[in-house]
Amino acid sequence: MIDQTSFQAASRGVGGGLFIAFEGGDGAGKSTQAQLLGQWLAEGGHEVVHTREPGGTILGKALRELVLHGEDGSVTPRAEALIFAADRGHHVATVVRPALERGAVVLTDRYLDSSVAYQGAARDLGHEEIRTLSMWAVQGLLPQLTVLLDVTSQQGRTRRGEVHDRLERETDTFHDRVRQGFLDLAAREPDRYLVLDASAPLEELAAAVRARVGGLLPSGSLS
Repeated sequence: MIDQTSFQAASRGVGGGLFIAFEGGDGAGKSTQAQLLGQWLAEGGHEVVHTREPGGTILGKALRELVLHGEDGSVTPRAEALIFAADRGHHVATVVRPALERGAVVLTDRYLDSSVAYQGAARDLGHEEIRTLSMWAVQGLLPQLTVLLDVTSQQGRTRRGEVHDRLERETDTFHDRVRQGFLDLAAREPDRYLVLDASAPLEELAAAVRARVGGLLPSGSLS
């Protein structure tokens, strides 16, 4: 049984770590919203660490190249799941956990929900199996907030344009399963998620994220 309380930030905000993940299908605008939130937090005096999965470490960059930029069919589904879990375990141990322990706000573009949605749901490897694998890799560390930018497969494909990695090249049916996987996760733990329609105006989305994050920070820390 995985101990989900094996790590807890001492407090939230300037004096303690705050961990926020941005999730959603390809083309949802995760990176943009993470950057906007980071700017707002930095202006309020917070140390902000921007990172991503895969690719947030030197090892992660190598794994990202292997799993996302290889030829179609070059990575089997189970190997894909294991590569993402390996990246996540190293990422948390070397980037996320140290930043949280010194009181930073960590904003990650993708975390373990992506594995559950892509490999667990869309690859049909099993929600619980994939979640358990990642929870073992990260020693039970979950974000205090997961921002889910909900996007349809058609919207995501339009936004991505002509450049697609190995997962982005999957069919709309695959991406529909990914989307449903994310929504199912949010429905299971609604208090830990902020679900937003990714087609809404950029600033409207950013304002909604700031409002939710503001409630997790010490009172007056961004006044």
